[in-house]
Amino acid sequence: MTEIPEHLRKRAEAAKAKAQAAAGGDTPAGDAPSADSPAGTAPAGDEKIPSHLLDRGTAAADMPATPAGVPAVPVGGSGPDGHNQRLLTVVKSGSIQDTRATPVDKVHVWPHLLVAEFLAALAVTLFTLLFSIFVNAPLLELADFNKTPNPSKAPWYFLGLQELLTMFHPMVAGVTIPGIGLFLLIMAPYIDKNPSKRPEDRKFAISLMTVHLMFWAVLVMIGSFFRGPGFNFVFPWNAGLFFEL
Repeated sequence: MTEIPEHLRKRAEAAKAKAQAAAGGDTPAGDAPSADSPAGTAPAGDEKIPSHLLDRGTAAADMPATPAGVPAVPVGGSGPDGHNQRLLTVVKSGSIQDTRATPVDKVHVWPHLLVAEFLAALAVTLFTLLFSIFVNAPLLELADFNKTPNPSKAPWYFLGLQELLTMFHPMVAGVTIPGIGLFLLIMAPYIDKNPSKRPEDRKFAISLMTVHLMFWAVLVMIGSFFRGPGFNFVFPWNAGLFFEL
């Protein structure tokens, strides 16, 4: 609802009083303007403001004060253009709906994971094919039970286990130590639940995998290059290299 400024209302009332004094006081204060006057304006004076604006400004001035930021609306009164208005409620300023963005750190298995695994499988297969073409891997002669090779070594990927058999009881070397190592590798994701990919944030997981790889790599190298006839410890630069692919 449009409210007439206080200074304009006072000037209009002063002009109206001046016009009434000039007319001899025939028109009482607050009456409607005469028919000779323009419709909706004061009858005389320099300050001519429509009477309906004066009435609306007076009604707005007489209304009780409202809280800051809430417009004054007459209950059941007549608003602009004769429309009835009614105050239903007071809506406080601010957001009606609080929207919070939830970070999503998960992706679907298909296609994100399976596509990467498929491409990795293709790369490994291609490397194996090319390696088999350019690198010859001949078979040994037929086994002769009258002539046992010395030293008799397992394939290189089992030489670490064969090296353990020279140091511990078969139950410890073949079951206990490998079982503990595999169990720790299986439990590593459940022990270290840090989702970070930065090496400095994954000290436990990186330390565990490094110890595992170094332990097995050292055993394989000792069994490959430092074991001679009778699977005895030798130096390869003194006794030769007793190793075949």
